Amino acid sequence: QVQLVESGGGLVQAGGSLRLSCAASGRIYSMYTMAWYRQAPGKQRELVASITSGGSIIYADSVKGRFTISRDNAKNTIYLQMNRTKPEDTAVYLCHAEGMVRPLSPFDYWGQGTQVTVSS
Repeated sequence: QVQLVESGGGLVQAGGSLRLSCAASGRIYSMYTMAWYRQAPGKQRELVASITSGGSIIYADSVKGRFTISRDNAKNTIYLQMNRTKPEDTAVYLCHAEGMVRPLSPFDYWGQGTQVTVSS
């Protein structure tokens, strides 16, 4: 069993900054890609940013140049630094992780999510 715990959400004024964290714990043999997704009311869940264990990063076009994803492999933790926020960034932000609990036994888990609200 693997647990993902997100923190750092809240209310911020447009143009402000927030930093989200997601810590994975439990039976982790190896961790591969970790990512942040978001889901706004009435909209589909979308990828915000992902980072592999080797440091390869993908960003959604809507956040490029404003958000930065980083990772601490020793702590199985990822971060999302959100700068120059916009009201359209308002959503529940969810952490996702893929890895192995033991050789040849993959896992794929979601966190509970943390609410980010950007006021105009």
